[in-house]
Amino acid sequence: MALKAGEPAPNFELKDNEGKLHKLTDYAGQTIVVYFYPRDNTPGCTTEACSFRDAYADFREAGVEVIGISPDSEKSHTNFINKFELPFILLSDPDHKTCNAFGVWGPKKMAGREYEGVYRTTFIIGPEGMIKKVFENVKPADHSHEVLAAVLG
Repeated sequence: MALKAGEPAPNFELKDNEGKLHKLTDYAGQTIVVYFYPRDNTPGCTTEACSFRDAYADFREAGVEVIGISPDSEKSHTNFINKFELPFILLSDPDHKTCNAFGVWGPKKMAGREYEGVYRTTFIIGPEGMIKKVFENVKPADHSHEVLAAVLG
């Protein structure tokens, strides 16, 4: 079960596509959007990433950083970023430690098959490190607009 609004966001230490380490504490004092997604270059995840890409200037204008997190490798993230010209940070969580800490990793079903995976979930984290809003069971297409409205609202 995902964390809820009003709870402190768990600290994380994850690498981006260039191997640079990012921690939640690096963003102290600013609002960030952290979105968890299952896999690079899949239809839903590409739609969601491109939605955030297209709205990224609006997020930055509002002083908000966007960070995507998935279990994919740094190399996979580099390919995804380059292919779709993604301007925001993608972090690699290969051991699912951060996904588990946020409560977005667990059993899933598709085509009658059960497996462990990421629940598509987005968190708005305030300047003090508290979760302000949680979006669960995200529909990728216009999700960035929903998140931006919540950030600006």
